[in-house]
Amino acid sequence: MVVPLGVRSRGAARDDRAYDLRGYLFVGPFLLLFLLFNVVPVLFGAYVAFTEWGILGSPRWVGLQNFTTAVHDEWVAKAFGNIGLYALIIVPCVTALSLLFAVFVNQGWPLSSLARTLFFAPNVVAASVIGLIWVWVLDTQFGLVNRYLGLLGIPAIPWLTSTRWSLVGVSLASVWWDLGLAFVLFLAALQDVPRELYESAAVDGANSVRQFWHMTLPEVRPILSLVVTLQLIATLRIFSQVYVMTNGGPAGSSSSVIHYIYTTAVVRQLMGYSAAVSMLLFVVILGVTLVQRLVIREQGGWFRSGG
Repeated sequence: MVVPLGVRSRGAARDDRAYDLRGYLFVGPFLLLFLLFNVVPVLFGAYVAFTEWGILGSPRWVGLQNFTTAVHDEWVAKAFGNIGLYALIIVPCVTALSLLFAVFVNQGWPLSSLARTLFFAPNVVAASVIGLIWVWVLDTQFGLVNRYLGLLGIPAIPWLTSTRWSLVGVSLASVWWDLGLAFVLFLAALQDVPRELYESAAVDGANSVRQFWHMTLPEVRPILSLVVTLQLIATLRIFSQVYVMTNGGPAGSSSSVIHYIYTTAVVRQLMGYSAAVSMLLFVVILGVTLVQRLVIREQGGWFRSGG
């Protein structure tokens, strides 16, 4: 029996609509939860940033007053300066070390399987546990780091109790904790690189350094961009390590923006002001990420051209 073209088209259209409806039903619960716990809080936080509110009572509209105060607040400036220093320490260290560890494991040398487990293990541990471990490791009198430095004749360093060293101490813990994810991403990218490329390069006389610079880096450039972006965002949002290890001290030397937002909102109960600082942090993260991705994209052409 021959079905008329118009009838078949209408039937196909009904089937497509039914298929689309089933798809919406499947994603509906997730979409509802996403809107409820992500989009709505962001919109509400943006509204609160323009109000004066102490949790109790109704928010009172104050316009840009919170943002004006935040711009002139020396503690906000200090917190933003601290996360800039955190980024300068943590992001390059995590990126470089994770890439080197991934190259080592990818070679298939002895103990590389054990090294793979050890490199990734810290990433599955809670940040609070990492903080407590490193409080003990960096203890001025009884910590392992100062103990081994003492064997080398180096005086004990007050890693977490000095305004000069506290930020470095928190950064060490963050680097150790963040290595795992970046390491796995780089290792997955390296395993997709054909071995024939390295064999051909070796036949042409390229040493390990030239192979790494002209072959490995261009091949992992997309993952390099991803790792730097993710690590940069995570560093700008650093909180747990700061809270557990130093609570922002001494004298705010290790405080981060998120820690300042927490203190302002929970301790001082200035919800509107803390929301305004949150919006400033969002703008900074967005701007830095866009600039960073633009730089990585331009550098990609430089890598491909051979430097």
